[in-house]
Amino acid sequence: MEKEHIIVGNWKMYKTEQETVEFLQTLAPLVAAVNARVYLAVPFTSIPTAVKVTEKTNIVIGAQNMNDATKGAFTGEIAGIMLKASGAEFVILGHSERRELFKEDDDFINRKVIRALKDDLQPILCIGETLDERELGKTEEVLARQLQKGLKKVSMEDVEKIIIAYEPVWAIGTGKTATPELAQEAHRFIRQTLGTLFSGKESKISLLYGGSVKPDNAALLLSQKDINGALVGGASLDPKSFADIINAC
Repeated sequence: MEKEHIIVGNWKMYKTEQETVEFLQTLAPLVAAVNARVYLAVPFTSIPTAVKVTEKTNIVIGAQNMNDATKGAFTGEIAGIMLKASGAEFVILGHSERRELFKEDDDFINRKVIRALKDDLQPILCIGETLDERELGKTEEVLARQLQKGLKKVSMEDVEKIIIAYEPVWAIGTGKTATPELAQEAHRFIRQTLGTLFSGKESKISLLYGGSVKPDNAALLLSQKDINGALVGGASLDPKSFADIINAC
């Protein structure tokens, strides 16, 4: 499958507005000529500033989460239309930390995917198994369920707009990384499952690998047939290491 690579940085709960400006001013020239799409999910408070700083660059700014409602009495939550108005172009949904720490289930995540599409935000849907699930041989069962439920009611037309990020939970922030072969095996299964759910569209959907992606393992991971990019956590907090991953494309 020939698709342009997509490298997504996920800052999580790091960086103030000023730190965001300094980071982007350093990163932009390092990736200006890269043959890849560069996405960066920053904290809500930094979105408008990040959009302004990257206006004439190839860096796309997005968010790390959203609610499935457009408004209401949901203290501390944020709506997709608010993200869009702030300049965000994409949103990460279903990240393992949202699933585990905040108990978000597949149905809630699915409603957010549908809402993001309606609000003209590109969803990045995260899926992945825990260590216990992998050791019990349930990886494919978990991935199939998360895809089926997470993409429920998504149209054949809209599914092409969605990015799927496979992040084995046991490899997030642990320093452990799935071998390129294991990662490719999971991505192949994901693409096959997408073919079952959306026949003929599976080759049009970008699949990213996430889980302790670093400059020294990025090239091997990105060379796998069904891996179209990476979702980068900790290594995206340093402009040089993030640029090295992007340039590995």
